[in-house]
Amino acid sequence: MDQIQIGRFIAACRKEKGMTQAQLAEKMSVSDRAVSKWETGKNMPDSSIMLDLCSELGITVNDLLNGRRIAMENYKEIAEKTMLEMRESKEQNDRMLLQTEVLMCSVSVALMLTLIVLAAYLEIPDWLRGLLIAVSFLQLMPCIFVALKIEQKAGYYKCRKCGETWVPNYSQVFFAPHVGRSRKMTCPHCGKRCYHKKILTKDE
Repeated sequence: MDQIQIGRFIAACRKEKGMTQAQLAEKMSVSDRAVSKWETGKNMPDSSIMLDLCSELGITVNDLLNGRRIAMENYKEIAEKTMLEMRESKEQNDRMLLQTEVLMCSVSVALMLTLIVLAAYLEIPDWLRGLLIAVSFLQLMPCIFVALKIEQKAGYYKCRKCGETWVPNYSQVFFAPHVGRSRKMTCPHCGKRCYHKKILTKDE
C-alpha cells in the first residue's frame, strides 16, 4: 500500500465533500493533526474508524486502501490483491516484532548478568552490592511484560491436536507454561490442553 497515494486520495475526497480538515476531524472524533498526518501519508487511519471515514468520504474501504476509486469490473481482482498485500504487511510486521523481542530480551539478560557479576566481584559496600542485584532483576521485569505482549500480538498459535489457529489474550499467554515459542494452553476450538506452536501465518 502506498501511504502517500492514500493520503492524497483522502485529501481529494475530503475536498470533493467540501470539508476542511477540522470538519473531518470533528466527524471522526480525532484531532486536526491526525487528519493532516493521514493526508501527508505519515499515518494511516485506524482500522476502528475506517468504515466511518469511508462513509463520510463516499468511498469503499477497498478504494481507500488502494488510494483511488476502483471500477466495479476490477473490484474483485483488486480486492483480492489488497487483502494479499495487507496479509504480507502483517506477516512482515509480526516478524519484525518477534525479532525485536529476541534482541530486547538478549540485551536485558546480558545487562542482568553483567550487574550480578559486578556485584559479586567488585569491592563495594554490601548495600551497593544489594542495590546492583536488585536493579539487575528490576530492569528485566518491564522487558518480560513487553515480550509477552509481543508474543500475544504477533502471529498466531496453532493447536497441535486439531490444527486450528487462534490469538489468545494477554493473560492466557502470561500464565501459560512455555518451551521456546510454544505455550501450553487450552484450545478454544477443540477444548484440549496442549502445547500450541507460535506461527506467523495461518497456513503454516
